[in-house]
Amino acid sequence: MLNGKTIILGISGGIAAYKAATICSRLVSLGAEVHVMMTESAAKFITPLTLQTLSKNPVHIDTFEERNPEVVTHIDLADRADAILLAPATANVIAKLAHGLADDMLSTTMLAATCPIVIAPAMNVHMYEHPAVVHNIELLMQRGVQFIEPGTGQLACGYVAKGRLAEPEDIVATLDQWLNQPKLLAGKKVLVTAGGTIERLDPVRYLTNDSSGKMGFAVAQAAQEQGAEVTVIAGRTSAPAPQGVELVQVESAEDMLQAVLARFETSDIVIKSAAVADYRPKVIHNQKLKKTGSDELVLQLERTTDILETIGKRKSHQTVVGFAAETEQIDVYALDKLNRKNCDFIIANDVSTEGAGFNGDTNIISIYSKQGLVERLPLMSKLDAARRLLNIVAQHALEAKDDERDR
Repeated sequence: MLNGKTIILGISGGIAAYKAATICSRLVSLGAEVHVMMTESAAKFITPLTLQTLSKNPVHIDTFEERNPEVVTHIDLADRADAILLAPATANVIAKLAHGLADDMLSTTMLAATCPIVIAPAMNVHMYEHPAVVHNIELLMQRGVQFIEPGTGQLACGYVAKGRLAEPEDIVATLDQWLNQPKLLAGKKVLVTAGGTIERLDPVRYLTNDSSGKMGFAVAQAAQEQGAEVTVIAGRTSAPAPQGVELVQVESAEDMLQAVLARFETSDIVIKSAAVADYRPKVIHNQKLKKTGSDELVLQLERTTDILETIGKRKSHQTVVGFAAETEQIDVYALDKLNRKNCDFIIANDVSTEGAGFNGDTNIISIYSKQGLVERLPLMSKLDAARRLLNIVAQHALEAKDDERDR
């Protein structure tokens, strides 16, 4: 399946660098054209000659060693690559990529690349779990970089823990799968809402919620990976939107409603993952409210328009997906919401459960359709959960199209 693909294999300086020889050999055997880039540290663990022999191409270490005067090598290879596989990836090279540093051939090429990037980390367990490394991995994932988690086993330092490089066969199989997965949503327009809304009391105060927008942005990225044209309508968020999507910033529930309705008819799939306020202040003050002598302040609130219910009533050809953040009786409330609001799917999570609440990078979701529970997903990253969700939604959209054609 990798026949004819151009792969840059990046190798950084860890003990697991010796496994890159097996990865290189496997890629070549599957028909890929492999160009190896090594850091100077990596060359202390495995010789460039070994990788040159296996790849049948020169190995690149020095940015300034230009073998072909007709091209700038790191730009030429970055432009030609179908994917970059970084295995093993040390904490250092991950940090450089996260913060845009380019001080050697490998990091310079990766900064110039627009192709998919797959990273397989390998390091001591304490390094892998360090907040700085965790943050850097999360940052790269938000930019669309794919990660292959390290395995648990005997580490070079003597620990038996998580941090060893995934097995070469698994790395190559995962790369193959990501490069060759069918684009189920190619040609489809997907509309995603994300984040929390803001309902103003006065120019300096407002009502909102804890939504970070991370789940919505993960859904948008997963839809983009499936080939969709993605528009994100985002309220208040604390995470960056994925690159390549159309981003529409809004503030209030009413703003989000109007933005959704303006795009609803031309959308094929609408995934409403935003946490929209149910109520807003009945009066919005033009000036800052001043403290009075009273010990109490009473606010009058009024209902906002239910966006999910509105589009559920209006849908024709669209697949509509809603989210339900619950704290009890998840199945009951999720199915009730699905039926009341005429959704095709409801995605429910118990936000009181550790790992499934607001602002985190993981989630535990259950996916429901009109037939009942479709799938319960265990604790996983929001991006992985979004990918599984989009596979199910995309398959449903394709089946609905086939049914319509048969009629």
